[in-house]
Amino acid sequence: MKALIVDDERLARAELRRMLTPFGEIEVVGEAVNAEEAKAKIDDLNPDLVFLDIQMPGKTGFELLEELDSVPKIVFTTAYDEYALKAFEYNALDYLLKPIEPKRLEETIRKLVQPKVPEVVKHTGEQTLTDQDQVFVKDGERCWFVKLEKVRFLESEGNYVRLYFDENKPLILRTLNYLDERLDNKTFFRANRKHIINLKWVDSIEPWLNGGLLVKLKGGGKIEVSRRQAVKFKEMLSL
Repeated sequence: MKALIVDDERLARAELRRMLTPFGEIEVVGEAVNAEEAKAKIDDLNPDLVFLDIQMPGKTGFELLEELDSVPKIVFTTAYDEYALKAFEYNALDYLLKPIEPKRLEETIRKLVQPKVPEVVKHTGEQTLTDQDQVFVKDGERCWFVKLEKVRFLESEGNYVRLYFDENKPLILRTLNYLDERLDNKTFFRANRKHIINLKWVDSIEPWLNGGLLVKLKGGGKIEVSRRQAVKFKEMLSL
Protein backbone atom coordinates (compact mmCIF):
# COMPACT_ATOMS: atom_id res chain seq x y z
CA MET A 1 0.00 0.00 0.00
CA LYS A 2 1.56 3.26 -1.16
CA ALA A 3 1.52 6.09 1.38
CA LEU A 4 2.17 9.83 1.22
CA ILE A 5 3.08 11.85 4.32
CA VAL A 6 1.86 15.46 4.33
CA ASP A 7 3.18 17.64 7.16
CA ASP A 8 4.90 21.03 7.24
CA GLU A 9 7.25 19.90 10.03
CA ARG A 10 10.33 18.05 8.81
CA LEU A 11 10.90 16.25 12.11
CA ALA A 12 7.28 15.07 12.22
CA ARG A 13 7.58 13.63 8.70
CA ALA A 14 10.87 11.91 9.52
CA GLU A 15 9.50 10.44 12.75
CA LEU A 16 6.35 9.07 11.08
CA ARG A 17 8.40 7.58 8.26
CA ARG A 18 10.66 5.90 10.85
CA MET A 19 7.64 4.56 12.77
CA LEU A 20 6.18 3.09 9.58
CA THR A 21 9.38 1.16 8.75
CA PRO A 22 8.39 -2.06 10.61
CA PHE A 23 5.13 -2.28 8.64
CA GLY A 24 6.03 -4.00 5.40
CA GLU A 25 2.54 -3.49 4.03
CA ILE A 26 3.09 0.28 3.90
CA GLU A 27 5.46 1.82 1.36
CA VAL A 28 6.11 5.53 1.85
CA VAL A 29 6.42 6.82 -1.71
CA GLY A 30 6.73 10.52 -0.92
CA GLU A 31 6.40 13.48 1.40
CA ALA A 32 4.88 16.94 1.04
CA VAL A 33 5.26 20.05 3.14
CA ASN A 34 2.05 21.86 2.16
CA ALA A 35 -1.25 21.44 0.34
CA GLU A 36 0.02 22.58 -3.05
CA GLU A 37 2.89 20.11 -3.06
CA ALA A 38 0.62 17.38 -1.72
CA LYS A 39 -1.91 17.86 -4.54
CA ALA A 40 0.82 17.55 -7.16
CA LYS A 41 2.22 14.41 -5.55
CA ILE A 42 -1.21 12.81 -5.19
CA ASP A 43 -1.76 13.37 -8.91
CA ASP A 44 1.69 12.02 -9.75
CA LEU A 45 2.12 9.14 -7.29
CA ASN A 46 -1.48 7.90 -6.87
CA PRO A 47 -1.06 6.92 -3.21
CA ASP A 48 -3.51 4.50 -1.62
CA LEU A 49 -3.18 6.30 1.72
CA VAL A 50 -2.35 9.82 2.89
CA PHE A 51 -1.21 10.71 6.41
CA LEU A 52 -2.52 14.27 6.41
CA ASP A 53 -1.68 17.10 8.79
CA ILE A 54 -4.62 19.46 9.29
CA GLN A 55 -3.06 22.78 10.25
CA MET A 56 -0.35 23.85 7.78
CA PRO A 57 0.85 27.20 6.47
CA GLY A 58 -1.32 28.30 3.57
CA LYS A 59 -4.15 25.85 2.92
CA THR A 60 -5.32 23.40 5.56
CA GLY A 61 -5.58 19.67 5.05
CA PHE A 62 -9.34 20.07 4.64
CA GLU A 63 -8.87 22.66 1.90
CA LEU A 64 -6.52 20.28 0.09
CA LEU A 65 -9.18 17.56 0.11
CA GLU A 66 -11.74 19.97 -1.36
CA GLU A 67 -9.53 20.42 -4.42
CA LEU A 68 -9.30 16.70 -5.21
CA ASP A 69 -11.87 15.09 -7.49
CA SER A 70 -11.30 11.72 -5.88
CA VAL A 71 -9.45 11.04 -2.65
CA PRO A 72 -7.51 8.04 -1.27
CA LYS A 73 -7.86 6.79 2.28
CA ILE A 74 -7.07 9.52 4.79
CA VAL A 75 -5.51 9.30 8.24
CA PHE A 76 -5.49 12.73 9.85
CA THR A 77 -2.46 13.61 11.97
CA THR A 78 -2.84 16.60 14.28
CA ALA A 79 -1.53 18.13 17.47
CA TYR A 80 -4.91 19.71 18.14
CA ASP A 81 -7.38 17.57 20.07
CA GLU A 82 -10.31 19.74 18.92
CA TYR A 83 -10.04 18.24 15.43
CA ALA A 84 -10.31 14.64 16.56
CA LEU A 85 -14.09 14.34 16.71
CA LYS A 86 -14.47 16.35 13.53
CA ALA A 87 -12.26 13.81 11.74
CA PHE A 88 -14.76 11.10 12.62
CA GLU A 89 -17.56 13.25 11.22
CA TYR A 90 -15.59 13.33 8.00
CA ASN A 91 -15.52 9.54 7.90
CA ALA A 92 -11.73 9.45 7.82
CA LEU A 93 -10.13 6.06 8.28
CA ASP A 94 -8.58 7.27 11.56
CA TYR A 95 -6.83 10.17 13.22
CA LEU A 96 -3.55 10.23 15.13
CA LEU A 97 -2.75 12.82 17.78
CA LYS A 98 0.83 14.11 17.87
CA PRO A 99 3.14 12.99 19.27
CA ILE A 100 2.02 9.75 17.66
CA GLU A 101 2.08 6.73 19.95
CA PRO A 102 3.41 3.49 18.42
CA LYS A 103 0.43 1.49 19.72
CA ARG A 104 -2.08 3.89 18.11
CA LEU A 105 -0.20 3.73 14.81
CA GLU A 106 -0.26 -0.06 14.96
CA GLU A 107 -4.04 0.02 15.49
CA THR A 108 -4.42 2.25 12.44
CA ILE A 109 -2.29 0.00 10.25
CA ARG A 110 -4.31 -3.01 11.41
CA LYS A 111 -7.47 -1.29 10.16
CA LEU A 112 -5.81 -0.71 6.81
CA VAL A 113 -4.67 -4.27 6.22
CA GLN A 114 -7.81 -6.05 7.41
CA PRO A 115 -9.26 -8.10 4.52
CA LYS A 116 -12.72 -6.64 5.16
CA VAL A 117 -11.57 -3.11 4.37
CA PRO A 118 -12.51 -2.37 0.72
CA GLU A 119 -9.66 -1.64 -1.63
CA VAL A 120 -9.16 2.05 -2.25
CA VAL A 121 -9.98 3.54 -5.61
CA LYS A 122 -7.05 5.84 -6.17
CA HIS A 123 -7.04 9.42 -7.37
CA THR A 124 -6.00 9.18 -11.00
CA GLY A 125 -5.69 12.66 -12.43
CA GLU A 126 -8.12 13.30 -15.28
CA GLN A 127 -9.33 9.73 -15.67
CA THR A 128 -13.00 8.82 -15.40
CA LEU A 129 -14.59 8.85 -11.94
CA THR A 130 -16.57 5.67 -11.30
CA ASP A 131 -19.23 5.02 -8.68
CA GLN A 132 -16.50 3.41 -6.54
CA ASP A 133 -14.48 6.61 -6.31
CA GLN A 134 -14.58 8.57 -3.08
CA VAL A 135 -15.01 12.35 -3.00
CA PHE A 136 -14.53 14.89 -0.24
CA VAL A 137 -17.43 17.29 0.28
CA LYS A 138 -17.39 20.31 2.58
CA ASP A 139 -20.44 22.50 3.13
CA GLY A 140 -20.12 25.03 5.91
CA GLU A 141 -18.91 23.23 9.03
CA ARG A 142 -20.03 19.81 7.84
CA CYS A 143 -17.82 17.52 5.77
CA TRP A 144 -18.06 14.04 4.31
CA PHE A 145 -16.10 11.42 2.43
CA VAL A 146 -18.71 10.07 0.01
CA LYS A 147 -18.56 7.18 -2.40
CA LEU A 148 -20.14 8.29 -5.67
CA GLU A 149 -22.36 5.20 -5.68
CA LYS A 150 -24.32 6.83 -2.84
CA VAL A 151 -25.09 9.98 -4.85
CA ARG A 152 -28.60 9.76 -6.33
CA PHE A 153 -28.32 12.84 -8.50
CA LEU A 154 -26.42 16.08 -9.02
CA GLU A 155 -28.02 19.48 -9.57
CA SER A 156 -26.43 22.56 -11.10
CA GLU A 157 -26.51 25.86 -9.20
CA GLY A 158 -24.38 28.27 -11.21
CA ASN A 159 -20.71 27.44 -10.70
CA TYR A 160 -21.67 24.99 -7.96
CA VAL A 161 -23.23 21.54 -7.97
CA ARG A 162 -25.47 20.15 -5.25
CA LEU A 163 -24.99 16.46 -4.43
CA TYR A 164 -27.94 14.46 -3.13
CA PHE A 165 -27.00 11.48 -0.96
CA ASP A 166 -28.72 10.02 2.11
CA GLU A 167 -30.48 13.00 3.70
CA ASN A 168 -27.76 15.43 2.68
CA LYS A 169 -27.48 17.89 -0.20
CA PRO A 170 -24.26 19.90 0.11
CA LEU A 171 -22.76 22.17 -2.55
CA ILE A 172 -19.35 21.67 -4.16
CA LEU A 173 -17.38 24.17 -6.21
CA ARG A 174 -17.59 22.39 -9.57
CA THR A 175 -19.70 23.00 -12.66
CA LEU A 176 -22.10 20.36 -13.94
CA ASN A 177 -20.37 20.39 -17.33
CA TYR A 178 -17.04 19.60 -15.67
CA LEU A 179 -18.51 16.67 -13.74
CA ASP A 180 -20.38 15.45 -16.81
CA GLU A 181 -17.03 15.06 -18.57
CA ARG A 182 -15.41 13.29 -15.62
CA LEU A 183 -18.15 10.92 -14.44
CA ASP A 184 -18.51 7.40 -15.85
CA ASN A 185 -21.32 7.58 -18.42
CA LYS A 186 -22.22 3.95 -17.81
CA THR A 187 -23.53 4.98 -14.38
CA PHE A 188 -24.16 8.72 -14.54
CA PHE A 189 -26.51 10.22 -17.14
CA ARG A 190 -26.98 13.88 -18.10
CA ALA A 191 -30.78 14.10 -17.92
CA ASN A 192 -31.09 17.78 -18.78
CA ARG A 193 -29.27 21.09 -18.53
CA LYS A 194 -29.40 21.10 -14.71
CA HIS A 195 -29.25 17.45 -13.64
CA ILE A 196 -27.10 14.31 -13.78
CA ILE A 197 -28.68 11.16 -12.41
CA ASN A 198 -27.18 7.94 -11.08
CA LEU A 199 -28.81 5.20 -13.16
CA LYS A 200 -28.49 2.70 -10.31
CA TRP A 201 -30.94 4.79 -8.27
CA VAL A 202 -33.71 4.84 -10.90
CA ASP A 203 -36.95 3.52 -9.44
CA SER A 204 -39.55 4.23 -12.14
CA ILE A 205 -39.95 6.06 -15.45
CA GLU A 206 -43.06 7.60 -17.00
CA PRO A 207 -43.84 9.69 -20.10
CA TRP A 208 -43.62 13.44 -19.58
CA LEU A 209 -44.21 16.71 -21.36
CA ASN A 210 -43.09 17.32 -24.96
CA GLY A 211 -41.77 13.79 -25.44
CA GLY A 212 -39.60 13.81 -22.35
CA LEU A 213 -39.56 11.39 -19.43
CA LEU A 214 -40.02 11.74 -15.68
CA VAL A 215 -37.63 9.64 -13.61
CA LYS A 216 -38.38 8.85 -9.97
CA LEU A 217 -35.37 7.90 -7.89
CA LYS A 218 -35.08 5.55 -4.94
CA GLY A 219 -34.55 7.56 -1.80
CA GLY A 220 -36.34 10.60 -3.19
CA GLY A 221 -36.17 12.91 -6.15
CA LYS A 222 -38.00 13.38 -9.47
CA ILE A 223 -35.91 14.39 -12.47
CA GLU A 224 -37.16 15.30 -15.94
CA VAL A 225 -35.24 13.80 -18.87
CA SER A 226 -35.39 16.25 -21.75
CA ARG A 227 -36.83 15.19 -25.08
CA ARG A 228 -33.39 15.33 -26.68
CA GLN A 229 -31.93 13.05 -24.00
CA ALA A 230 -34.95 10.74 -23.75
CA VAL A 231 -34.01 8.65 -26.79
CA LYS A 232 -30.50 8.09 -25.52
CA PHE A 233 -31.84 7.34 -22.06
CA LYS A 234 -34.20 4.66 -23.39
CA GLU A 235 -31.37 3.08 -25.36
CA MET A 236 -29.12 2.93 -22.30
CA LEU A 237 -31.82 1.22 -20.25
CA SER A 238 -32.98 -0.90 -23.20
CA LEU A 239 -36.56 0.39 -22.98
